[in-house]
Amino acid sequence: MPLPNPAATAPYATRAETSRGRLHNEEESATRTDFQRDRDRIIHSGAFRRLKYKTQVFVYHEGDNYRTRLSHSLEVAQIARSISRVLGLDEDLAETLALAHDLGHTPFGHAGETALDDCMAPYGGFDHNAQTLRIVTKLEHRYIAFDGLNLTWETLEGLVKHNGPLLAGGRTMDDLPRALAEYAEVQDLELSTFAGSEAQVAALSDDIAYNNHDIDDGLRAGLFTIDDLMALPHVGDIFRGVIDKYPGVETARIIHEAIRRLIGSMIGDVIAETRRRIEAERPETAADVRALGRPLVAFSREMNDHNAVLKEFLFTRMYRHYRVNRSMSKAKRIVRDLFELLHCEPELLSPEWQQGCDGPEGFKTARRVCDFIAGMTDKFAIEEHRKLFDLDDPRS
Repeated sequence: MPLPNPAATAPYATRAETSRGRLHNEEESATRTDFQRDRDRIIHSGAFRRLKYKTQVFVYHEGDNYRTRLSHSLEVAQIARSISRVLGLDEDLAETLALAHDLGHTPFGHAGETALDDCMAPYGGFDHNAQTLRIVTKLEHRYIAFDGLNLTWETLEGLVKHNGPLLAGGRTMDDLPRALAEYAEVQDLELSTFAGSEAQVAALSDDIAYNNHDIDDGLRAGLFTIDDLMALPHVGDIFRGVIDKYPGVETARIIHEAIRRLIGSMIGDVIAETRRRIEAERPETAADVRALGRPLVAFSREMNDHNAVLKEFLFTRMYRHYRVNRSMSKAKRIVRDLFELLHCEPELLSPEWQQGCDGPEGFKTARRVCDFIAGMTDKFAIEEHRKLFDLDDPRS
């Protein structure tokens, strides 16, 4: 009998003891719920370890204090557990989804994804959410009985639908990333509905984490100043309140205290708005949450407006800063160079990665090269590019 999670007290929580199970049947654990096992499999995966050297905004060698995909994922997990605990949801499932949500990201952040998607345009494109599914269902080779991690239905559903239904607004299977469409033939993840509450919590926790921590990293890198933030609604009020209360305190402490308060205010907003929606909708089961037709877990309209202004500021002042542009331009060239060379000369791949190729410039070779590059860390991609393109490098 699967173990229950006593912390999941809300009737609309996703419950481990009533999980729809795994694609490949396994014996139940005597000490962990199904969602705890999923979390542990994510943590022990190779893809999770590689997040340590995958960038958020700054490439790994630009400084040890900036966020990486790994530190970001841990921060998202902490926020997701906090929100889930207050709402009576399954903390373990929310944590699992938070830890796994970035597994499919390429090296060099969104610049790497854009470059790889361009390279893969004739071969089905590239999407990091679809790549996450591909990793946990196919590319991780750890278990004797199956490829991937054999995660529960609820975890897989949450990974692919954390941003909402995939088959909505007239979209069909033909509009989905290739990896998602292919997997839909193996297992039905009900792509036309919303995911459970825990996946919705993980998605908003991601927003809370990266918005606030990009403020921190942007200030640390000197891309903008506290004075620049003062005109922003909510953000400026928080910083102003800290400065007024603690005059003369060093800037680093001001920043930390303000961001701590910002995170707390956004968490509080999600909890209040979600409780309002629970009162209005009165879901009685996790299935009710999926069938609502709108998210149950959400920011208030006011906080959504504040976040939109903040995102626009960060886009202009940080993500499109000329220093970041230069770094990301170089990153795109590295990804394109690697793809074009390895696609034309798959014999340069290790024997393991040559398996499944169908010759130079083949369709299967493109997907194999794509998987290889997507799994690279920033560090490994830079080293591989140096070895393959620097004729004077003795390691080539």
